[in-house]
Amino acid sequence: MTRIAIIGGGPGGLYFAALAKQLDPTREVTVWERNAAADTFGFGVVFSDETLDGIAQADPQIFTAMEAEFARWSDIDIRYRGTTETSGGHGFAAIERKRLLEILQRRCTDLGVDLRFSTVAPTAAQLSRDHDLVVAADGVNSASRAQHAAVFKPSLDEHNCRYMWLATDRVLEAFTFVIEETPHGPVQVHGYPFSSEQSTFIVEMNEKTWRAAGFADLAAQDRPPGVSDDESVARIAELLGDFLDGHSLLTNNSKWLRFTTVRNESWRHGTIVLLGDAAHTAHFSIGSGTKLAMEDSLALAAAIEAQPDDLLAALAAYETARRPVVESTQRAAQASLEWFETIEHPIGKEPAQFAFNLLTRSLRVTYDNLRLRDPGYAASLDRWFHLNETHDEQVTTPPPPLFQPYHLAGVSMRNRIIAAPVSSYQAHDGVPGSAELLHLSGKALGGAGLVLTGMTAVSAQGRATPACPGLYDDSQVAAWREVTDAVHAHSGALIGVQLNHSGPKGSTTVPQHGPLGTALTDGAWPTVGPSAIPFGDLPEPAQATPTDLGTIVDDFAAATRRADEAGFDVLEIQAGHGFLLSAFLSPLTNKRTDDYGGDLENRLRFPLQAIDAVRANWPTGKPLLARISAVDWAEGGTTLDDAVRIAQALSEHGVDAIDVSSGEVVATEKPAYGRCYQTPLAEHIRSETGIPTIAVGGIGGYDDANSIVLAGRADLVAIGRAYLHDPSWALHAAADLGYTGPGAYWPPFQTAGQAKPVTGGRARPLLSLSLPAPEPVHRRWAQTDAIVATAGTRSV
Repeated sequence: MTRIAIIGGGPGGLYFAALAKQLDPTREVTVWERNAAADTFGFGVVFSDETLDGIAQADPQIFTAMEAEFARWSDIDIRYRGTTETSGGHGFAAIERKRLLEILQRRCTDLGVDLRFSTVAPTAAQLSRDHDLVVAADGVNSASRAQHAAVFKPSLDEHNCRYMWLATDRVLEAFTFVIEETPHGPVQVHGYPFSSEQSTFIVEMNEKTWRAAGFADLAAQDRPPGVSDDESVARIAELLGDFLDGHSLLTNNSKWLRFTTVRNESWRHGTIVLLGDAAHTAHFSIGSGTKLAMEDSLALAAAIEAQPDDLLAALAAYETARRPVVESTQRAAQASLEWFETIEHPIGKEPAQFAFNLLTRSLRVTYDNLRLRDPGYAASLDRWFHLNETHDEQVTTPPPPLFQPYHLAGVSMRNRIIAAPVSSYQAHDGVPGSAELLHLSGKALGGAGLVLTGMTAVSAQGRATPACPGLYDDSQVAAWREVTDAVHAHSGALIGVQLNHSGPKGSTTVPQHGPLGTALTDGAWPTVGPSAIPFGDLPEPAQATPTDLGTIVDDFAAATRRADEAGFDVLEIQAGHGFLLSAFLSPLTNKRTDDYGGDLENRLRFPLQAIDAVRANWPTGKPLLARISAVDWAEGGTTLDDAVRIAQALSEHGVDAIDVSSGEVVATEKPAYGRCYQTPLAEHIRSETGIPTIAVGGIGGYDDANSIVLAGRADLVAIGRAYLHDPSWALHAAADLGYTGPGAYWPPFQTAGQAKPVTGGRARPLLSLSLPAPEPVHRRWAQTDAIVATAGTRSV
C-alpha cells in the first residue's frame, strides 16, 4: 500500500496521517481539508489517561508536544443548590483544540505528509480509483458517508436537548458540572479547563427550558456562516451570572445545536473506511469526539501494520477491534445524554445524592469504583445515606447502602435486597414440595432481606403450567406454611408470595428455554384474556365475561387469605409480563369496547378490582407489592407515561411499592436488554410519583445494586439470575464489602463461613529502595499551572 488519501484535516485525520507516514515513510499520504489551517471550531479537547497512554506509545513526539500544553486535574465538581460536591481520582487532561491541530500539523509536515488546506477533496469514490486507501474523516455531516449510504447504512439520531459550545475566561480547577435552576427550567453546564487562561463551557438545556427562556426566537434570526448567536450568549450570561462571577463568555461560531448520535452498520466500503465522527459519535457529557477519533486512528494504523499485504482484512480487523469499544462508549453516552434530557427527575434530591446520581448516570462510575478512586468521598456518602435514612448520628462506620434497613408498611427488612420471584416448576396439583422449600430457604439463608416465591396461581385455571404452585386450595396452605416456618426459624429474611393469574399465557408446558413454554397437548385447560388475542403461537384465549372477571376477583381474595394463613410476610401481585392483569393494562392486548377496555382508566378497572379484593383481605401491617411491565417494548403499547399513571392508581388502591419490570406482553417486542436496563424505568416512576420502587433486571453485581440504592434510583433491588448463580449472593456481597453488621445475617450454624476463604498466592518481596509516591486523590488545575492536592474529603 503506497497511496493513502484522507478526507478531513481534523485531529483524527491528521493523527492517522502522521502514524501511517511514521510507520512507512515511503507511503504517499495526502490530507484534504476544506478549511484553512488556522481555522478551528470549538475550544478545548479532553482526554482520559487511558487514551494518552496509547498516544504516548504510538508517537512519543506528538505526546511530548501535547503534554507540554496539558491542563491536568483529577477532580469532578458538581455545583448544585449552592453547594459544591467534589469527587476525586478520575484523571483528565485537556488541551486547546487549536494547539492540538498545530501540533499534529507540524508533525505531519515534518514527516512529509501532503497537507492541502482550503481545498475541497475529490469524492471518496474518485479518490479510491487512484489511491490504495481512502480514509473518510470528514465529520458528523460526512459527505463520504452520505455518498455511500446504501453500504454504510447510517442511522442519525437527533436528540432533544439544545446546547451551545462556548468558552469562558474563568479558569476552572476541575471538570465542572453546573446545575442552575432558572425560572424557565434547569440549565446545565459541562465545563473544564484547557489552558491557564480559558475553560470550555458547554451550555445545555432541554427543549422546554430552551423555549421558555426565549432562545427559540433568538436562534431563528438569520446569521451568516461563522457568526455566533451573540444575543443568546448574552442571555446565557444573565442566567449563569452567579457562577460566571463577572467573567466573560467567549464565542467561536457558537450557535444552538442538537446532538446527533451517528451509528453505521458498516464502517467499510471496499478500500474506503470511516473514521471518527463520520463513523460514530458519543455525547460530549462522557468525553470528546476527538478522543474517539484519535483512538480510531491508532487502531486503524495498527491494523494496517499487522496485515500490510491484505488491506481488506486489515480494515475488517480495525472495525472488529474498534466497534465493541465504540458501542460500549455509545451505550454509556446514551444513558448520560438521557439523564441530562430528563434532569427534572433527579433535581430535588439532596446535594449529596444528586451528585452521586449524576456521577453514576452512565454506569461507567459506580459505588465501588468511587471507593477506589476517592475513599474519603465514598465514606462521606455512606455517612450521609445512613443519617438520611435512619437519623442515627451515633454510628461511626455506617453500613453500605445496600445493607441499610428498610421499613415498608408495618415490617422492616434487614437490607435492601430482594431475591426476585423465580419459578421452579416443581409443584404437583398446585402443592409446593421439597424443591420450593430448598430453593426459597437457600436464598433466605444467603442473606436476602426478602425472598419472593415464583408465580403462584390463584386458581387451577390461572396456572401457567401444570407444575406451578398455587393458593387456591386449603391443602396448599400447609405446604407453604412449612416453607415460611423454615425461613422464619433459620434466616433473617422475610418471605413473600407472588399471586398470579396466567390469563392468555396459561396452559403451557414447563419452559425449557426462555420464560414461556409451548401449548399443552395433554391435560390442557381453557384460557381467558381481556380480548381473544393469543400470545405468539399459543391458542387464542376466550374473552373474559363479566362473570369470569367476578370469579377471578374472588379467587384473588381467597388466595390472599390463604397467603396470610400460610405465614407469608409480604404479598406481590403479578400485574406484568402479559399475564391476565397485565394483559388488561396494555392497549396491545386489551381491545375491549366495554367498561374494561378503551382508555387507560377503563383498562385499569379490572386490575384495580383485583387489587381492592387483595388489599381488603391482606393485613394492613403487611406490605402489598405489585409488579408491572412499565413499557411493552412494542409500538402502540404501554408507555412510561402510562406506567406512571398505573403506578399512581395502584398506590391509591393500597399498593405499598411498585416492582418495575418491562415487556413480555407481546411476542413481537423489541426490548433494549442490557446492564440494569430497567432501572431507569423504576427511577422515572419513583421520581414522578414518590412511590417506593423496586429495580429489577440485569442487576448482577452488588456494585450496581449499591449504586442504584445510594443514587435514589430505587428503594430496593430484586436480584434474579445472579441469585440462581450464587444463592449466597447477599452474604458474599457483604463479605466483599467488609461488612459484618445486622444487615448481613449469618445463621449461627454458618458463621464460620463469614470470613472469605483463604486462597492461593504468596507474599511479594519489596525489591526497591523507595516506594513510588501515591497519586494524590484530589488534583486541581490552577492558573499558575500548579497542582493542588488535598485530602480525600467531600467539600460542600
